[in-house]
Parts: sequence; C-alpha cells; structure tokens
Amino acid sequence: MTARLYEHYQTVLREDMKKKHGYANPFQIPRLDKIVINMGVGEAAQDRKLIEGAVKDLTAISGQKPIITRAKKSIAQFKLRDGMVVGCKVTLRRERMYEFLDRFVNIALPRVRDFRGIPTTGFDGAGNYNMGIKEQIIFPEINYDQVDKMRGMNITICTTARTNDEARTLLEGFNMPFQK
Repeated sequence: MTARLYEHYQTVLREDMKKKHGYANPFQIPRLDKIVINMGVGEAAQDRKLIEGAVKDLTAISGQKPIITRAKKSIAQFKLRDGMVVGCKVTLRRERMYEFLDRFVNIALPRVRDFRGIPTTGFDGAGNYNMGIKEQIIFPEINYDQVDKMRGMNITICTTARTNDEARTLLEGFNMPFQK
C-alpha cells in the first residue's frame, strides 16, 4: 500500500511543478527527501526519567523509535556535561514520511489553537523548511490524560528543491497551510 500523498505527488504534483518551473528533465523536479522531528528535553540532564516520556510521545507520533541525542560539549551555565542526554530525534523517510506529513497537515495543524497558517519564514534558502510546535497534544496519537509534561518539537522538512520558491510550491502542493 502506498501513501496517499505519494500517489498525489506522482500523479498530479509532478506535472504541475514541471509546468510552473519549466523543468527539462524529470529528475530536476523537487521531491521530499526526509522529515526530521527533534524534541529537546533539557531537563533530562538532571532527571533521567524525563526522557522516557519524550521518547514514548515521539514514538507514538512518528511510528518509529527515536534515537536519544546527547550533548556534544560541556556548558557550565546550563549545568551540562559532555555526553548528557538532551533530547531525542527521529528521521522519517519514504512511506512513513508521507504518512506523517499527511497526518500533520490534515489532522494535527487544524487542532492548533488560534491557527492562522504556518509562517513562510521557516525556509533556509536551500529548499528546506523548519517549524516549531509548542505542544505535542495536537497529534491524535497522544492521549491527553497520559501526558506528563507539555513538550514542543522542531519539525524539519528536507526537500531536493534548490530554492525557497520551489520548496514552497512543493509543500503547497501537499496542502501545507502557509500564511497569506
């Protein structure tokens, strides 16, 4: 079974982008490369149990077990030593990436309070998009009663696009609700 957004990309979106940007070669058409979800848990440096809740939430959201990230160097102001646990992240590719994007755009984002669209300032100039989420409870996989603490996360959508304009056209084709 293929993901609904992947079929949409193959049948509709590739042709639309080819017409809009005038690509000569079908391999020039931008596509999604990966989605990285990062959840920073700075308090886990003091309390080891806090990372378990973040790992459980991120596993439920992504459908994949996250890896635990550790500090690369010591920072005295943050009471941080080299090698201490500071968060967790997961990299989604292929099928899971399209399934996550579909759930994120159509289910999770409309559940955000006072939602007016996502900002267009998150593009990095190389065709990738970054955005932050303040609460993990916007995802339907998270049971509100079992949440120990509200945690935010950073979502990075990596594409093969070369410019912000190409990446924005690609993401708008997936119904990403950008601000006007």
